[in-house]
Amino acid sequence: MRWHPRGYGGERRDPERVKREGWQEQGVLAVSVDDDRLTWPERELVRQLGEKLYGPRAGDQEAAHG
Repeated sequence: MRWHPRGYGGERRDPERVKREGWQEQGVLAVSVDDDRLTWPERELVRQLGEKLYGPRAGDQEAAHG
């Protein structure tokens, strides 16, 4: 039997599982502004929250000034 430290072998979690577990276990939410499961108002809210917390995205910054 081989033992591997966490993250070095064994099962690799898919990104959706990582996001789900992050939310359920730590209250951390990772949401794509382009997630098709969201309605337009929900995507807009995500965009606004992202800009408030972290500033505009690189591609959005040029569009705002152009």
